[in-house]
Amino acid sequence: MRIPAHSVCTAIRDDIVAGVHGRGSRLTEELLARRYGVSRVPVREALRTLEAEGFVVTRRHAGACVAEPTEQEAGDLLEMRMLLEPLGAARAAQRRTEAHLKVLRGLVRLGQERARRGSSDDLRSLGGWFHETLAQASGSPALTSMLTQLRHKIAWMYAVDAPVSPVESWTEHGAIVDAVARGDGERARAATALHAERARGAHRLRFPSGREPADHVRNSQHPVNTASPRH
Repeated sequence: MRIPAHSVCTAIRDDIVAGVHGRGSRLTEELLARRYGVSRVPVREALRTLEAEGFVVTRRHAGACVAEPTEQEAGDLLEMRMLLEPLGAARAAQRRTEAHLKVLRGLVRLGQERARRGSSDDLRSLGGWFHETLAQASGSPALTSMLTQLRHKIAWMYAVDAPVSPVESWTEHGAIVDAVARGDGERARAATALHAERARGAHRLRFPSGREPADHVRNSQHPVNTASPRH
């Protein structure tokens, strides 16, 4: 059975974000195919996609390598997200479905409950799910795709501190959903912009010096799961 290139792409991207493939390190098709238990064809297609996304660059005499974004490029990503997430929320206020609202409200209830209990272990994943659902509710596949790529890149370039007040953070999530439910695009935009601005201070560059020593790929194989993992 041929493994879909998008599954290989997801696996390589996840490992780049996690630091398994270090910044500047070479990505050879043969080694990647062996690591992920696939042929070189889906690896080649995946590398082309990752190059288009900005995770990979092709260098003369070296071939495909993990990209090494500058601090300025990293800062631009946060600026872009602060512009696009409020836009997505405004669109969601006009285009969301009842199914989107049900998921968003459920996530807010769960997040607020966990925050009050001090159970912070899974709050980050709940927050990611919340913002992913909010983007999908915008009804714009292009905007959703851009926000997804931004989340991947920001997770790669930044470590994120836990909110000083998780309860307050999830109260902000609740305000966004209330505005979306009422169909108030401007209020949804403003609430999301405020939330993004407050969250921005928790981001710390992983490699502020511009480059860390390139890691070697671990020898253990990492078979690709054909049911693409969720983010």
